Amino acid sequence: MTSANSLHFKPLPLPSTLNERYITNNASDLSYHILEAGAKGKPLILLVHGFPELAYSWRKCMPGFAEAGYYAVAVDQRGYGRTTGWDTAGFDDVDLATFSVSNLVRDLVVLVNALGYRQVDCIVGHDFGAVTASLCALTRPDFFHKVVLLSHPFKGSPILPFDVSSTTESPPRRDIQHDLARLPNPRKHYKWYYSTREANSEMAPNEGLQEFLRGYFYIKSADWTGNNPRPLKAWTAEDLAQMPLYYIMPLKSGMREAVRKELDSGIAKSQRWLSDAELDV
Repeated sequence: MTSANSLHFKPLPLPSTLNERYITNNASDLSYHILEAGAKGKPLILLVHGFPELAYSWRKCMPGFAEAGYYAVAVDQRGYGRTTGWDTAGFDDVDLATFSVSNLVRDLVVLVNALGYRQVDCIVGHDFGAVTASLCALTRPDFFHKVVLLSHPFKGSPILPFDVSSTTESPPRRDIQHDLARLPNPRKHYKWYYSTREANSEMAPNEGLQEFLRGYFYIKSADWTGNNPRPLKAWTAEDLAQMPLYYIMPLKSGMREAVRKELDSGIAKSQRWLSDAELDV
């Protein structure tokens, strides 16, 4: 069923080979915003975006998938973009349980059924979308047949304490936030920061958001010379502090300030792969 949401948004600037539409289903509280390419009936490849991204982030990949013989579908996940029906309460009142990973998996199973498919040939997840994709493959291997993860590893199922029934003491847990804060140049982990009210305010649409996001995407790209991907020796504050400031942030800085500290004149290169009109989306 097509949603009335299509009446509230202007059409996205898309290649002619992509279609945009909205789907509702009485099995879900969501109205899904999707992009699609290729012929329905072909093997389904489901594309799941990361943060801060949208289904629109896959627009340049989808024509190639369609040419390869797939029906390619990208969706705005719960909490993102033009998909609606999720809890929009403020920072202190939102029900985080509605954003559980089991709900994210269920969202996609419901969507795929609404599209008229009983299985997904391949689910592809980028960044946070890789978390959703990996858990889809883990929990429903009968439904999601193949998985591709980009920019985020799958560390396996959570490991529970094993063979501890005869002891009353638990081994000490490393508090990495405490260790980072005690460095000579105090730092903090970006994932911890993104769970705070301050981060919520920084990512809301307001003055300077486009400038911030251009810088954010640039310093995460191959065009920024400060990126030097390599394995770390251990999960310690000293090792983590080798990472760029957009990952291991200055303790007293927000993300916008952390990004500004890393910017250089090379940011102009980002116009090659992300125009202002695309960033406006």
